[in-house]
Amino acid sequence: MQPLASMLTLLVWPWLIRLGGPGLILIGIADNSVVPLTGSMDVLTMWLSARHRELWPYYAAMATIGAVLGGYVTYALSRKGGREAFERRLPKDKAEKTFKRFRRWGFKTVTASAILPPPFPMVPVLLAAGALQYPKKKFVGALALGRGIRYFLIAGLGSLYGRQITAFFSRYYKHALFILIGLAVMGVIIALLEYLRSRRNHGHHHGAVAPSRAA
Repeated sequence: MQPLASMLTLLVWPWLIRLGGPGLILIGIADNSVVPLTGSMDVLTMWLSARHRELWPYYAAMATIGAVLGGYVTYALSRKGGREAFERRLPKDKAEKTFKRFRRWGFKTVTASAILPPPFPMVPVLLAAGALQYPKKKFVGALALGRGIRYFLIAGLGSLYGRQITAFFSRYYKHALFILIGLAVMGVIIALLEYLRSRRNHGHHHGAVAPSRAA
């Protein structure tokens, strides 16, 4: 699903550019939920802000809205699954470290993670927030703050260096496309490794439980 979605995003890239703000919301929902599209959101936000420099606050706001909506989807799904579902996705020691850090610096953890650029993994933080039943209002506030800082900074840079950025993409469009494909492939590999590890952990979990039931 993820490889197909990543390639589809690249194929409809011109259409997303024409959509502008609504396109940012669509790709933001996908990128921050079940279909991570590594780097695509940042590139599209900067590109649109460079082409329409006076509209950069609008593009920053739309990118933030899309990111928050997508992040909330992941958070809500994790709330339903609970802590056990989260622990099946990560090694037990890593999951416990994530929980401890989140209990101590919940708001700061979400905000800082939302600001950091790729390839920093945001999804585990979103899952941890849901698994620990972190308050919805605080979660949305922290995520909006972090993503807002990130995308307003990216859009501002796009507006400030608009001519250089548009000239670069006009000249190296294919190169930029290949970079995005490479990032998407990297995201696919990481997601696949996480999936295989979660399946292995899940199998070990059932293997440990089965003897006790037999007893």
